[in-house]
Amino acid sequence: MPSSTALAAAAPALLMYLAIGYLLGSLPFAVLVSRAFGLADPRSYGSGNPGATNVLRSGNKKAALFTLLGDALKGVAAVVLARSLHAPEAVVALTGLAAFVGHLFPLFLKFKGGKGVATAAGVLLALDPLVGLVTLATWIGVAAISRYSSMAALIAALTAPLAVGLSGGEGSRLLVVGLMALGLIAKHWANIQRLLAGQEPKIGAKKKAA
Repeated sequence: MPSSTALAAAAPALLMYLAIGYLLGSLPFAVLVSRAFGLADPRSYGSGNPGATNVLRSGNKKAALFTLLGDALKGVAAVVLARSLHAPEAVVALTGLAAFVGHLFPLFLKFKGGKGVATAAGVLLALDPLVGLVTLATWIGVAAISRYSSMAALIAALTAPLAVGLSGGEGSRLLVVGLMALGLIAKHWANIQRLLAGQEPKIGAKKKAA
């Protein structure tokens, strides 16, 4: 068991990784891409969520794709950067978690962010490509059948920790993926209520004022 001195010595480095991950996750690609394409702020229509699914409601598929890629890549970047600096695998996983938290509560949007699906996918793909692909395939399959992005996200969120466990992933990775799954479910609580009430908009539904 590490001594208190060793833990104290490691704390500044851990905080640095967490800060880097959080700042990367805070980058608001939905807002930045919408501005670049001359679109309305995604927080002003549809669900009001600064994410790719809501940008798609603007009718601009290219802007939605760029938003999706940007949100996913910041999750990938957090993990890859931590690994490139030779951080322990537990710290790498925590850096990815920090990016996910940054997307949910971004510094640059007054801590009112998106739901984290694309960023979580990016973190998963970078941490464990096989688990990431299984989770992504689950999302795509459910979304294609149901046409509900939220339902796909919820089922994928439940699949991810199970996939990590079955693949024999280390404890820190399972903890991080489990926490991301809980975060995704919590951020989709309103969607769950709308799904149960039959009022949830499907993928590509026309935008309405938020």
